Amino acid sequence: MSQAASRGVQSNDLSKAVSSPIEGSRLQKDDLAAVYLPVSKELAAVDELLTSELQSETPWVDQLLEHNWINGGKRIRPLFLLLSGASCGELTDGHTHLAAAVEMIHAATLVHDDVLDKAETRRHQPTVNARWDNRISVLLGDYLFTHAFHVAASSLSAEAVKILAASSNKVCEGEMHQNAWQGKFDLSEEDYLKMISYKTAELCRCSCRLGALMSGADSETVEAFGKFGQDLGVAFQIIDDVLDLVGQQNKVGKTLGTDLLNQKTTLPIIHCLDNSSESEQQELLTLLSSNDCGVEQVMPHLLRTQSIEYTRSTAQKHAKSAFDFSDGLEANSYSTAMRHLASFVLKRTH
Repeated sequence: MSQAASRGVQSNDLSKAVSSPIEGSRLQKDDLAAVYLPVSKELAAVDELLTSELQSETPWVDQLLEHNWINGGKRIRPLFLLLSGASCGELTDGHTHLAAAVEMIHAATLVHDDVLDKAETRRHQPTVNARWDNRISVLLGDYLFTHAFHVAASSLSAEAVKILAASSNKVCEGEMHQNAWQGKFDLSEEDYLKMISYKTAELCRCSCRLGALMSGADSETVEAFGKFGQDLGVAFQIIDDVLDLVGQQNKVGKTLGTDLLNQKTTLPIIHCLDNSSESEQQELLTLLSSNDCGVEQVMPHLLRTQSIEYTRSTAQKHAKSAFDFSDGLEANSYSTAMRHLASFVLKRTH
């Protein structure tokens, strides 16, 4: 690993104050703000770039690009990229352009996901497909995808664009796996984890790799930061699947129960089926195969097998792995923020 990432593994008093996710700490709003603070200036630059890029001289296209939730969100992936870059060296305009490009690709996947899921809300706003239609949503997603690479090219790094392209392919492959497996309830936990590693975690991994790469880190360090992003991405998706079952819609900000309605097999369902008797499995499979399966129908089964608790503990393992990596970095505001981030991903409720 590079000198910037490997030296000084001992935590200072500040980093000791950051609790490990396995200790059950709860992040308050001030704690979450502390995650963004070290790179707040650079994140503001990313937002400015997104604002300038996500507009068009064509009024109809501009109306789509101004749709509220596209310019919202937690900016988790740009945050991954900037914190990783700052941990390895100096941040540059190349980091800003790549962070904006990653966020555009993420937005594109959400637009397409909402079409596939027939979702009606996203970030407390009507989805593009709900407000307009599926055709417009597909075209908007394509626009965001292609424009992302235009922005990424401004980083002047062919290697970075190559990494971004390869990761985008993996994201699409993960989505195709998920849709091919719709209604297939005999998936293994291994199948599920591989799918979400592609569909969700790959873009997080990519962000961390790009951040380190653009700061001049060696290949070993680039991959180590990528593993950090992948672990958090996996944890994030696992918790997202839990929240689709037990979340509060006004807090989660999107339609709940869509995984069940779309017959997507997530980890709580896999664990429940694996820990049920044959008769219990048949009863649950009948529910899952119906056209109107709801959370209230499957919840007794999930409670019986403690599948929600198991799923959260699986997410916890991945978040803990990311936490341990960040705990070994040089003690400074960036590594402290990364530890906060690992805790936030585990403890998030919306």
